[in-house]
Amino acid sequence: MVLPGHIAAQNRRARHDYFIVSEIEAGIMLVGTEVKSLRIGKGNINEAFAGPMQGELYLFNAYIPEYQSKMPFPHETRRPRKLLLHKREMARLMMSIAKDGMTVVPLDIHFANRGIAKVQLGLAKGKKLHDKREAIKERDWNRDKARLMRDKG
Repeated sequence: MVLPGHIAAQNRRARHDYFIVSEIEAGIMLVGTEVKSLRIGKGNINEAFAGPMQGELYLFNAYIPEYQSKMPFPHETRRPRKLLLHKREMARLMMSIAKDGMTVVPLDIHFANRGIAKVQLGLAKGKKLHDKREAIKERDWNRDKARLMRDKG
């Protein structure tokens, strides 16, 4: 069971594959069984992305499994889900997507304090292979440096 303030689904590869320029929190339109699935910790947004559709911003390819097999009206597991943003925020994201070639990547789905599902979105620019290698080298060096400092003192 996911409590308010805790993460229901997380995209761990997003920070490895992209430079996150800015983050924004958005609401998401879900049906009842999707909320129940997320509350028990099911859901996968590793391959998900956000993009425009019919003048709105939608979350595509997010996998939220059916809650139970006995439910009378199950939901589609990979349907597009509408993201709820202020008009200015949506316009800024749409402009960045169109003009700068940026991508909007979901970083996590969590429940706010009132129990409402929210999506943490990242405005991202793709990393090249050499950028990923550099990030791995730096992470390894920081780990080794911390180990050396701990052993010394």
